[in-house]
Amino acid sequence: MPLVTGCITLFTSCSDFLTEESSTALSEKKIYSNLQYAELNLESIYTQWRNNCFKDEHVWMFLIATDEIQSGAYQALKSGAQRAAMETFDANLNSQHERITNEWNNRWPCVTSAAKIIHALNNNSLQTNKEQAKIYGEASFLRGCVDYQLAMYWGRIPTIDMGKTEQLGYGRQSLKDTWQFIINDFQEAAKYCPETQKPGRATRWAALTMLGKALMSAPEETGLRDFAKAQECFDEIIKSGKFRLNEDFADLWDYNKQNTPESIFEFQFKNASPDNNQIQFQIGSRAAQSKFTDACYFAGYDHAVPTKYAYSTKADGGVWEDGDLRMAESIRTDFTWFNGETPTLQGLEWEGLGNDYDELLPHIKKYEDFRTDSHSGLGVNNMWHSGKNIPWLRYADVLLLNAECLNELGRTTEAINLINTTIRKRAWGGSLPADKQWTAMSKEEFRTQIMDERMRELFGEQWRRIDLVRTGNFEKLVKQRNEWSKRFATIHSYNTILPIPLTELQQNPDMKETDQNEGYK
Repeated sequence: MPLVTGCITLFTSCSDFLTEESSTALSEKKIYSNLQYAELNLESIYTQWRNNCFKDEHVWMFLIATDEIQSGAYQALKSGAQRAAMETFDANLNSQHERITNEWNNRWPCVTSAAKIIHALNNNSLQTNKEQAKIYGEASFLRGCVDYQLAMYWGRIPTIDMGKTEQLGYGRQSLKDTWQFIINDFQEAAKYCPETQKPGRATRWAALTMLGKALMSAPEETGLRDFAKAQECFDEIIKSGKFRLNEDFADLWDYNKQNTPESIFEFQFKNASPDNNQIQFQIGSRAAQSKFTDACYFAGYDHAVPTKYAYSTKADGGVWEDGDLRMAESIRTDFTWFNGETPTLQGLEWEGLGNDYDELLPHIKKYEDFRTDSHSGLGVNNMWHSGKNIPWLRYADVLLLNAECLNELGRTTEAINLINTTIRKRAWGGSLPADKQWTAMSKEEFRTQIMDERMRELFGEQWRRIDLVRTGNFEKLVKQRNEWSKRFATIHSYNTILPIPLTELQQNPDMKETDQNEGYK
């Protein structure tokens, strides 16, 4: 539903809502001031955010259309104009795009619910480590995270502040105000979230991670981008000693070793409905599904597959270096099942893809869940039930971001040493060969190298689009490395962000159709 519709809830029209707004705000504030009620609502926001943004098709929606991951050929070429437009960037990528509309609508209930908790609990009596402050801090984290996603994908967004509804309404705010609001939320979260939590809940460290990301992501024209302050956030996390890299990169994707010492914030899933993530169903190999059925744990429907750049070695023009152990854990290249059989393209002739068949080209491996395989002995027998946790914020990312900040601050030598002694050292099993050590380079060279290192480390973890946008590389690298964007050559600079849904522009009284992002209809 559109944003304003989500805010109305009990009222049948915008005018009813606006008339009753003051009394409703008072009653809601009283209700949400009950800490037990607020806690229950907080838990539901976590679940809603997980299910609406990190499950099923919601994952591949923001994996594809990058230089790292693209749609499988059948999905890109044979699944309709709207599906194709997500990477061809043609006229069908517009305000009436159904999937984009759904992703916009999915996020606002989380923002609004968190805003109600924040409004009710934000007062002069907040005390660090007390229950009220903890709930307030976590609600600030949640609103900040979802607003961060919205701003990175759509640009200027409405500010949902229940204490300033009459002043702000539900219209899009300036870019500076949008980002200042996000930064403020993460500052509050860092102040009031507890240092330790049960898995799946926000801590001070998760808030500091996102605060650092926001300070690096705020568009330069806002005047809010601040690498020095971001570096302070990451430095505090590093010096806390609370986290460390797993010795073995593979442990991050082992369902027997979830919530590892590297995990800062991890979405909790199970391999059973309703807590499965269903991701493998979306991104596995259709050839494997056709040959082995859904009972094969690496089968699926190719909605998101690696680009050639992301699955190739440097010798073949790609990103991977010889000996990097992360590749085998990130990319599936062998489709041999346990009976020794390997699928073929036989039976997929109906797709009519000519030279574009890619069902047996490399696939994303990180989300595969062997518990769903018929050979596991667990009786699940369907990859739709895939349900490994998703370590969304992890210590390796903090180290990478910290190095990026150091480089921007003119401390490139420190940045190089940090990457060599941590991220790259682990990538080669704890002993980095001399010829794989980064040596002296310019600030600009480091920018290029760190983007490749982020791809190798964070492949398929939903950060690439954001990385491309915040560094100004989206159009250039997508055009170069994404097969469909390159082939159709219709991507423009304005495609860096997505169109505001027409339903929002038509139904939100504080928006007009002229509020659409530049270039879209």
